[in-house]
Amino acid sequence: MGPLVPDIISSEFNFIIAFIIGIFFGLALEQAGFSSTKKLVGLFYGYDFTVLKVFFTAGVTAMVGVLLLSHFGMLDMRLVYINPTFLNSAIIGGLIMGGGFIMGGFCPGTSITAAAVGKLDAWAFIGGSLIGVFAFTESYPLIKDFYMANNLGEITITSFLGITKETFAVILTLVAIAAFYFTGKIEDNINGIKMYYQKDIMTRYALIAFIPFLLVSFVSITPDRTTYLHNKVEKKLGTATYNIFDIDHLADELAHKSHKINLIDVRSPMQFEKFKIPTAVNIPLDSLLRKEYKYLFNQPFKINVFYAEDAETAKKAYLLANEIGNADNYVVTTPASVFQKLYFEPKIPGNDASKAEKDQFKFRMKIGSELKDIEKRLENLQAPVKKEIKKVKGGCA
Repeated sequence: MGPLVPDIISSEFNFIIAFIIGIFFGLALEQAGFSSTKKLVGLFYGYDFTVLKVFFTAGVTAMVGVLLLSHFGMLDMRLVYINPTFLNSAIIGGLIMGGGFIMGGFCPGTSITAAAVGKLDAWAFIGGSLIGVFAFTESYPLIKDFYMANNLGEITITSFLGITKETFAVILTLVAIAAFYFTGKIEDNINGIKMYYQKDIMTRYALIAFIPFLLVSFVSITPDRTTYLHNKVEKKLGTATYNIFDIDHLADELAHKSHKINLIDVRSPMQFEKFKIPTAVNIPLDSLLRKEYKYLFNQPFKINVFYAEDAETAKKAYLLANEIGNADNYVVTTPASVFQKLYFEPKIPGNDASKAEKDQFKFRMKIGSELKDIEKRLENLQAPVKKEIKKVKGGCA
């Protein structure tokens, strides 16, 4: 259930839903006639293009669905696995798959559907598929170099052609409509059927075909969720009220109650590596809306404290957190470099310094030392356990 897990559907219930969907998917295939070899191979002989129409319909529906889910921030495309393209393997594999489809009358999925309703030819096809899998596995060391040749990586059509996802969606929809029309003509001619479509039927088909264009246009002309939230934060930046965490208060809390604070550094990873406040995690501002961090903004037991190298960036992170969650958020307007100088590189006050200045220096020296100890303990906890191998002594010898 992809983007609905775990926000709407739990990980455990996800498997139950997948099982139910699988049953109904198989039922739909069987009811559509996909357990019949005659119907399936009709694509190659020109008398029945149902398979092509189903695949185009599924492709366009899934494509538009992915665009919409991604647009609304429900699907993070960075988390979607893309199979790497091995060009040689794809071409040869496609030819083998196509030849097997024509000769056997099934593809792997439809063979399972046909086997489920008791068709013996489907069981024979499945047996042949298993033999093919075994043969490929055993011969893999011999064909590995050819199999891995021309590796194009995790490439997509849009990146290969240098076009946007929306442009490709329009192109694919147009290709699907053209395929529906011309294959229908071919099908009618081969079957000797002269079809006459009534005006209301043609209007219905036109409206259905228009839906993908309408949805793709919506995605193209409206800002996605990330852009919308960043624009909203920009507008509120100068007028919003902030829960500001004083730097000395923050240091004291980190030294004695760090378990109650999520300290979030929204600078770049490079800046974070140079210096970080102990216990901080690095989530750059442009990554703050990723789904893997959503739990931080909806947890009730800790507060979130944001800091950066400039107050504006920290405030943007604070406002974004308020927009996407209900946790208690705070912002540190003091730059990280100032924190570093005050607590880890403090200047000794002069002889003419006041008692308050001397006390503040002692406080910061003490807190800085405690924070360094905390950082060392955290590093030790995160370090891999060293295993010491010893010879066993004893026995009968």
